[in-house]
Amino acid sequence: MQKRAFGQTGCWVSPIGLGTVKLGRNQQVKYPHAFEIPDDTAVKKLLQTALELGINLIDTAPAYGNSEERLGQLLPGNRTDWHIVTKVGEEFINGQSQFDFSERYIQKSIERSLKLLRTDYLDTVLVHSNGDDLEIINRFGALDVLADLKSKGLIRSYGMSTKTVEGGLLALEKSDVVMAAYNLQDKKDIPVFTKAAELAKAILVKKAFASGHLHTNDAALQVFQQILSLPAASSIVIGTCNPRHLKENVALMQEAMRRIY
Repeated sequence: MQKRAFGQTGCWVSPIGLGTVKLGRNQQVKYPHAFEIPDDTAVKKLLQTALELGINLIDTAPAYGNSEERLGQLLPGNRTDWHIVTKVGEEFINGQSQFDFSERYIQKSIERSLKLLRTDYLDTVLVHSNGDDLEIINRFGALDVLADLKSKGLIRSYGMSTKTVEGGLLALEKSDVVMAAYNLQDKKDIPVFTKAAELAKAILVKKAFASGHLHTNDAALQVFQQILSLPAASSIVIGTCNPRHLKENVALMQEAMRRIY
């Protein structure tokens, strides 16, 4: 699978990334159907399939239950085979999301993620927004905290998973990458993609299928074509715990790439 530049970071990532919320959490999620969290054998098969398909970007978060811990235990291959994206700011505790964007919390969250993922560095760390993007950036200075951690070598790139256009635009000015939404019914973040291209920054795409609500083969092919035509789009994060589903999406993505080029 041909990799795409991850902004100006010098890293290259697969155009599809594996989202891992389903490895650790099945409460208070927005997917159309209930699901069981897979056991270790199933997770190993999923991760091995991703590796064999050429997927190197894997997306996790403290808010995804014990996803980080399971990845630390079960990721196949070498550490350099993977571009690990995790987050700070949100945790899922006793069935509820809890947010903390303080400098002390961010530092402790990074230390915990490093331990759980069994690594001495994180490729990308994103602030997990609660919707108040500008306040998180301006009042709490969360991106400044991550910039300091990058200078210390604990993380290699940083940014924000935003929920507003204004937040996405500001985050691009102050960081390496923004995770922005794009699907056939939600294209409000197009100005963020445009700005990212101007600044040569990276975009990770979330909700390409609206958390599974818009997934048909025709729709997937269409959205892959649209997203992969955007110069700033580095990788589309697809959340699944089904190896067959992952293979099907990679095949659709490759067909979309053929149609584009």
